[in-house]
Amino acid sequence: MSRLLFWLALAVLVVFAIRAKIQAARARADRANGADGANRANGAGRTPLESSEAMTSCAHCGLYFPVSEAVRADGLDYCCPAHVRLPAP
Repeated sequence: MSRLLFWLALAVLVVFAIRAKIQAARARADRANGADGANRANGAGRTPLESSEAMTSCAHCGLYFPVSEAVRADGLDYCCPAHVRLPAP
């Protein structure tokens, strides 16, 4: 009976040690990202990337791509010059 209690106590200690390591790793990651756990949990505190830009879709195939790469013709955006020549579906 004492062996069973020993192994049970050892298992509980191992579980608590693993949980403590996981929590410490999460805390370190939060500090590295500059967000605390409350902000990360509810999505608050997130800022868009400064390098992000608006997206548009091709009038022919519907593919989404950055506006800076758009080929404009007749007031419509296309993903490539080949789709400019094709009719819109």
